[in-house]
Amino acid sequence: MDTARLIRHLLLPGWVVRRRFPEAMLIRIEQSIRRSESGHRGEIGIAIEGGLDPVSLWRGVTPRQRALDAFASLGIWDTEENTGVLIYIQLADRAVEIVADRGIDRHVSQAQWALICRDLEARFRIGEHAAGCEAAVEAIGALIATHFPRAPDDVDELPNRPIIL
Repeated sequence: MDTARLIRHLLLPGWVVRRRFPEAMLIRIEQSIRRSESGHRGEIGIAIEGGLDPVSLWRGVTPRQRALDAFASLGIWDTEENTGVLIYIQLADRAVEIVADRGIDRHVSQAQWALICRDLEARFRIGEHAAGCEAAVEAIGALIATHFPRAPDDVDELPNRPIIL
């Protein structure tokens, strides 16, 4: 187990996450998701986590593994056309992962998802948390809209509010 990683995770309590993502910012990001989803048939979710618990750290759980767990547990996969996309943010590891359901993932390359992740990480490094999330949502929305444009009977299948894990 990486001792430095353990310390980073243990020293990032929930209140720090809520300070970086206060209520007004969560509302702003939620509105961004709602705007984006008005232009396509996909569903975008955001999950924010400070640090992992000691057992997960001991087991060597990576941000990608945790993102996959969050994707499943939050039901992002449970959309009519399999077009759910999760942006997973782990503050302790300074990592961003995107997990996309098979409906949209078959149309978007891994390089495109990685570019959005790296841009969001760069914005976080300079303190642009809200603007970074909004830009990521916009970029993902554009990718989804290319392959799944809005239909007249489209319904919002998942909550738009970012979730703090």
